[in-house]
Amino acid sequence: MTGTDRIVAVGLLTERDLAVLGQGFQRIYRLDDSREFDNLLTAIDRADERIRMPQKTPSAS
Repeated sequence: MTGTDRIVAVGLLTERDLAVLGQGFQRIYRLDDSREFDNLLTAIDRADERIRMPQKTPSAS
């Protein structure tokens, strides 16, 4: 990674989360209603479940 590479993270945090994590964030955008992200969060949860599920291997017959 070079000095020009940027790490970008997006997350939905509560006020308590921010207090615990500290003031290291450069930008914080407060949302009045996070329901706009419901579809995205559902898709992430489904992808995470698929990754965590043991892979089924075909049985040799």
